[in-house]
Amino acid sequence: MLRLKGSFIILITLVLMVLISIIPIRLVITLNQVPEPQAILVLGGNSGRIKSAAEFSKLHPKLEIWISDNRNQSALKRGIFQKAGIPEQRVHFDFSATDTVTNFTGMVKYFRAEEIRHLYLVTSDYHMARARAIATLVLGSRGIVITPVSIPSTVSQRESKLRIVRDSIRSLIWIATGRTGASFNPKLRT
Repeated sequence: MLRLKGSFIILITLVLMVLISIIPIRLVITLNQVPEPQAILVLGGNSGRIKSAAEFSKLHPKLEIWISDNRNQSALKRGIFQKAGIPEQRVHFDFSATDTVTNFTGMVKYFRAEEIRHLYLVTSDYHMARARAIATLVLGSRGIVITPVSIPSTVSQRESKLRIVRDSIRSLIWIATGRTGASFNPKLRT
C-alpha cells in the first residue's frame, strides 16, 4: 500500500512538471503569433487602481477593457470609466472574483471565447509579482500571454514570497482540477 501511494505521488509530480514545462513554450509561441496586446485586464481592488486603468485605456482606444473585481462600489467603479469618457461598450466587468487567483480563473473563459491571446495586465506595483506568477500559470496554461502595467501605489512593501508561492500552488491545483481552493478562505465562509 505504501508503495502504491509513493507511485501515485511520483505520477502526480511528473504530470505537474510536464504541465509547468509546457507553459513557457505556449507563451513563446503566443508572443510570436500575437506580439501586441489585444485587450486590457484590470485587477480591481481600489478606486485608485481603476482610475489609473481608465487613464491607461485612453492610450489604447481600440482595446476592450476587462475588469475583474468584487461587487463593492461597483457603481462608483463604472462611473470612473464613464467620467474618463470611455464608452460603456468597451468596458466589461466580472464580479465573481474573491481573490487574486479567482481574478484569473474567472476571466480565462471570456478571453478564450473572444480569442484574446495577449493582454495588458494592470494592477498595483506592490501586487504585480504575485499577479504575474498567477497569470503566467493560469492564463499561460491556456496560451494567453500578458504584458504587465504597474500602477504606482502608496504601499511600500511588496507582497510576501509566501503569498506568491501559496497562490502559485493554488493556480497549479486549478490547472489540474479546475478548483482554486478559495473555499478554504475563512473570510469567505458564511
